[in-house]
Amino acid sequence: MRTLVACCLILWLGGRSEAATTDEVISGWLAGQTNIQTWAADFTQTRALRALSQPLVSTGQVWFTAPQNFRWELQKDHTIAIRNSDTMLVLYPRLKRAERYDFENAGRSEWKDALALLQSGFPRSRADLDRQVKVLSASETNYEAGVLLELQPKSPGARKMMPQINVRLNPDLTLAGTELVFVDGSRMRNDFRNVQTNPPVTGKFSLEIPPGFTLVEPMKQGKR
Repeated sequence: MRTLVACCLILWLGGRSEAATTDEVISGWLAGQTNIQTWAADFTQTRALRALSQPLVSTGQVWFTAPQNFRWELQKDHTIAIRNSDTMLVLYPRLKRAERYDFENAGRSEWKDALALLQSGFPRSRADLDRQVKVLSASETNYEAGVLLELQPKSPGARKMMPQINVRLNPDLTLAGTELVFVDGSRMRNDFRNVQTNPPVTGKFSLEIPPGFTLVEPMKQGKR
């Protein structure tokens, strides 16, 4: 579940010079967000876990539509996560299992606080950004003069899961990748490629459960 929430958060975070200030970098990044209605990309995901000597690497595809709907398909795990409004459906085709999470009726929880970062989708203004995260720094990376933004969630519940979110921007200040730092020291990095801005995404966010799948609702079970 933590992996899936992390993937969700990545979507929300969706040329410069050495003299550019943090505010100038963020202003340029946000200016490019205003025209994004849909977004799609292939990705490579690298998970560094403290218990493993080698990271886990997988690939997949992601689709997003403003303000908050998404679809992630992880090829290695054969897992599909779909958010439509305040409901998330996770499908495990190998197991013929579906999990549904209704965050509107979940009450306060760490998971809900974390997913609340998606309420504005791609941030459209500095006010949207500042409501959700604190900008710790903006610095040059080694990726052909891109920029690394270090962000801290403002929600205490979200910080219990991940104290820091790193967002890597291309030189033109478009989204290149993200890295989520979890409280146990593990990290999840996503590098995006073949990015499409405003592609057709019709039918990607249906919450219909395929025939033959068993449905469970973990949040309801946890409230009993």
